[in-house]
Amino acid sequence: MPAQPSRHFDAIVVGSGPAGAATARELARRGGRVLLLERGGDAPLAGTLGQMAGMAAVPGKGAFLHRDASLLVRALTLGGTSTVNFATAAPPPAAMFAAHGIDLAPALEELRAELPMAPLPDGLVGPMARRIMGAARTLGLPWRKLDKMIRPQSCQAGCWRCVYGCPTGAKWTARDFVDEARRAGLAVRSGVLVERVLLEDGRTAGVEATVDGAPERFLAPLVVLAAGGIGSPRLLRASGLIRGPVPFFSDPVIAVMGSVDDLDGAGGPGGAEVPMAAGATWHGDGIALADLTLPRPMYQAFAAQAGRVDRLFAHGRTLSVMVKIRDAIGGAIGPRWVDKKLTEGDRARFCHGTEIARAILKEAGARHLFSSHHFAAHPGGGARIGDVVDADLRTAAPGLYVCDASVIPAPWGLPPTLTLLCLGKRLGMHLARAGTGQAA
Repeated sequence: MPAQPSRHFDAIVVGSGPAGAATARELARRGGRVLLLERGGDAPLAGTLGQMAGMAAVPGKGAFLHRDASLLVRALTLGGTSTVNFATAAPPPAAMFAAHGIDLAPALEELRAELPMAPLPDGLVGPMARRIMGAARTLGLPWRKLDKMIRPQSCQAGCWRCVYGCPTGAKWTARDFVDEARRAGLAVRSGVLVERVLLEDGRTAGVEATVDGAPERFLAPLVVLAAGGIGSPRLLRASGLIRGPVPFFSDPVIAVMGSVDDLDGAGGPGGAEVPMAAGATWHGDGIALADLTLPRPMYQAFAAQAGRVDRLFAHGRTLSVMVKIRDAIGGAIGPRWVDKKLTEGDRARFCHGTEIARAILKEAGARHLFSSHHFAAHPGGGARIGDVVDADLRTAAPGLYVCDASVIPAPWGLPPTLTLLCLGKRLGMHLARAGTGQAA
C-alpha cells in the first residue's frame, strides 16, 4: 500500500511520556511547528482496572514476560507510564549526569517552582503507610515521607486509583504538559505507530509510521525519540542506527506482604491508600524500600502468583513493603521481545532488601509474611549517554535526538519521572535556542 502524503513540521517528538511531553512543550512555547506522535490512545483517564489493563497489560505491547518469571510493564497511552505510576518525585542523581558534563539543576529548579511536588499532608497518608513508617522508625531506619507529584486539594483519601489512572486530575501526569503545549500550538496525533526514522544522505528527514493500518510519512529536519526505554532502542535498531539486541536495566521490584489484625487510625477502607507515601533508600547498596498499598485485584494477583491462596481475601488488612533494587545492565531488547535475567548481585540485593522489609513488617505486628515474584516498570539504559547519544542527547545522525529513560547512563534504581522531565526541559530549551530547523 503506498504511503499517505507526507506532512511537514519543524520538529517531531515521538512519545508523550514525561521526557517527550517536556521537550514538546518547550519547543511549542517558542513557536515552532511541532508534532507529537503517540502510539497509544488519548481517552480521558477513568481510573478503572479495564482501562489500565488495556494500556499496560497487553502482551508484547504494554507487558512482557521474560526469564525468572519477571513481568515488565509500560503504558501505551497519552502521557505514557506517568498515567499509571505512583507519582513519586525522586531528584536526579547529580553526580551521575555531572560525569558526562550535564547539569540538570537549572531545569530541576524551574520544575520545582511550577509542579506539585511535596510530601503528602498527614491527612493523605493512609493507616497502612503510617503503620509501616512507625515500625521502620522504631527499628532506626531512615524512613521519611517521599515527594509526590500530587495536588493535595484534589486528592481524596481512600481513593486508591493512582495506579489505575487518576480520574480527578489530582495526580500530575505528562498529559498536563501536553495540554499546555497544545494551547501553544502543538499538534498531537495518537494511535500512530512509528516504524523507523527517515534518513536522507545520513541526515534526519522525519519518520515513517503506520496510522489506521496505512503507512504515512511525517517530515521534519529534527526528530526527538521519546518512545521509552523499550520503544526508542527498537526504533534506533529499525533505523539502522544500532545493531543487534540492546541490553538494558529494569529496576525490578518485589512486594513483601504480611497481615495485621488491626490498623491504627482512619482514612478509608483498608488497602485504599496513596502508595509510596514514605520510604528509605540505601544508594550505596542499590536498594530502596517504601510502603506499597495496591488495589485489591493487583494484590490478589500477587498472592496467587506466590501460591498464597490462603491470603487472597486478606487485602484490607495486609501491609505491603516495596523492595526495589538497582539491577545490572544486561539482557536484551529485541525487535519483538524483551529478555533479562537477574545476576547474582541482583539476587543478593533483593535478599538484603527483603530481610529489611520482613523486619519492618514483623515490627508492625504482621503475620503470614510472603513475597511476590519480581516485576518492573522502569526499563532504561538502552541508548546511554556516552554510548549512543552525547551530552546533548544527540545521535550520530544529524537532527536525531533521544530523550527518555533509555539515555540514562548507568544502572538506576530510582523513580525516573522527575529526571526525565529535567532531561526533556533541558533538551527542549537547547533545541529552541539552536533553532528547531538548524539543530544538528
